[in-house]
Amino acid sequence: MARTSDADLKPPSSQNGLKCDDLRKNSCHSKTEKNGPQTGVGSRQLSHDTFEQPPMYVAVMTYVGYGIGTLFGYLRDFLRAVGLEKCHVAQEREEQKDFTPLYQDFENFYTRNLYMRVRDNWNRPICSLPGPTFNLMERVSDDYNWTFRFTGRTIHNVINMGSYNYLGFAENNEDFLKTVAEKVRQYGAGVCSTRQEIGNLKIHEELEQLVADFIGVESSMIFGMGFATNSMNIPALVGKGCLIVSDELNHTSLILGARLSGATIRVFKHNNMHSLEKLLREAVCSGQPRTHRPWKKILIMVEGIYSMEGSVVRLPEIIALKKKYKAYLYLDEAHSIGAVGPSGRGVTELFNVNSADVDVMMGTFTKSFGAAGGYIAGRKELVEYLRSHSHSAVYATAMSAAITEQIMRAMKCIMGKDGTTEGIRRIRQLAENTRYFRAKLKDMGFIIYGDDDSPVVPVLLYMPGKVVAFAREMLKRKIGVVVVGFPATPITEARARFCLSASHTREILDEVLQQMNEVGDLLCLKFSRRKRSPFPDACKGENTEADS
Repeated sequence: MARTSDADLKPPSSQNGLKCDDLRKNSCHSKTEKNGPQTGVGSRQLSHDTFEQPPMYVAVMTYVGYGIGTLFGYLRDFLRAVGLEKCHVAQEREEQKDFTPLYQDFENFYTRNLYMRVRDNWNRPICSLPGPTFNLMERVSDDYNWTFRFTGRTIHNVINMGSYNYLGFAENNEDFLKTVAEKVRQYGAGVCSTRQEIGNLKIHEELEQLVADFIGVESSMIFGMGFATNSMNIPALVGKGCLIVSDELNHTSLILGARLSGATIRVFKHNNMHSLEKLLREAVCSGQPRTHRPWKKILIMVEGIYSMEGSVVRLPEIIALKKKYKAYLYLDEAHSIGAVGPSGRGVTELFNVNSADVDVMMGTFTKSFGAAGGYIAGRKELVEYLRSHSHSAVYATAMSAAITEQIMRAMKCIMGKDGTTEGIRRIRQLAENTRYFRAKLKDMGFIIYGDDDSPVVPVLLYMPGKVVAFAREMLKRKIGVVVVGFPATPITEARARFCLSASHTREILDEVLQQMNEVGDLLCLKFSRRKRSPFPDACKGENTEADS
């Protein structure tokens, strides 16, 4: 077995623009505890991943529900095969039967027999901005959701509890959007070129400098699509002979980027420092499979806030492990930048850690900034390398001027560069709304996941039938929610995901809580076994800011 030295783990900076000159051994791992290695980092301590488990009967009934649905699915497939039931599924033409199949029948079983019956709860057509309320176009189905038709009626003022509009910058206030309108008149709606050709605008460079200043790093680079920021940049940073250590609940864009890179991928349990350190120790001690040569690079990939769990990354401990094992750290702050931290600078500010300790900082503008696109930030050498090696930088159309100005407008507001305190007010309002909403749901007896600072609030529903009934019942009460089930979540952990916003007033939140309490009783969704207070005391509207 070959053991790698510290020098062997340090890749040449010319290979991918990453440097590791300042990595050194960390002495704060002399002892461990149940929840992972101790760190000497002076940071805010959060209640990590205290996910309450449901009673056993809930898990059993969830499996039974999926089992019954599956049995009826096979029965209906048999009826379709013998011609007793009309088949709406796309099928191959008879003259193409010798071609490679376009549709795998068994793979479409779930979509055909389960999802299709309940898909009225997804892809609902919105006809207004994603503010605290929105307007919804009413649609009905005459063939069990295989097709829809619009009734011509609009459902007005549906409370929006699903959009990522954390700070409320997705708005149509004419006074706020004057500069955006001016950029449209000056530059037009689109750039129609890559930045390497004739699509590099002055405001692109201004935004990149603003992002670097906001995060506290040397340089940054912007991209027109948040998903592609991950999926197209990770392959430029690592490749064959490299190791990616990824959290098991990472976003699909991170997973796709890792697979496209050609690097070896190993997965550690969500936010579990024991699992992460075990993989890092094995990687350093054993090296690559068969040859046992040292890995060219070891890249740890995590998210700031996990969008399905609402949990916050254990950043200080991960940084300590990264330093100890001479690895690199890739941090996706899509849901955390702008949404957490005293001044909205993400989880690095939340934990009071140095941004320089994170090698690659990624984030998106699609949530807190009410726009589109993403960024990669870090050392200047890293950014300059990506400008010429990233597929997203070389081949993708540059970000439009209007979107660029919208991001700059929102970021300057957060930083106070617009001469107002509106940005800080929104950040504090979001934090207050988040803690208030979470506390009240817990008091009512719902099982919720995530950290108290996370504006992503998953409410566990578990059983497939209750997921559908919950979404439909909430819409009847003019509350729009996002429900998620298998295969996007574990089969026994279907949920409704609420996203809080600074634009939500206390009256809006109290209305949602009141309806949640009634629906929770109606559908028997209050599975928590923790001691709770009755709803009348839980929704008096007191300010929970002091409790934090």
